[in-house]
Amino acid sequence: MLVKDVICILLMLVGFFFFTTATLGLLRLPDFFARLHATGKGDTLAVLISLIGLAVYQGFSLTSAKIVFIAVFMFLAQPTATHAISRAAFRCGVQPWTLLEGGKK
Repeated sequence: MLVKDVICILLMLVGFFFFTTATLGLLRLPDFFARLHATGKGDTLAVLISLIGLAVYQGFSLTSAKIVFIAVFMFLAQPTATHAISRAAFRCGVQPWTLLEGGKK
């Protein structure tokens, strides 16, 4: 096994970890905005790291350059889309979750 393969596997595992934590945040957090925050941050980082792992696996080629361009685009587009979705939800009347006395909403 080459060093390149080990680095690729590590990057893919780290990406999988962030996908998993983002999914846990989606399932466990209390409201729309918190879930969107968890998935927006976690998925962005997971996609970036996973695509870099694929680029490392491909080596120095045109395919890896395309993968890096896709990673950069995803890194810029996902937070922007997350912000636009949360802003639209807030304007439509979705209220953020707040913890009041007694632990009830």
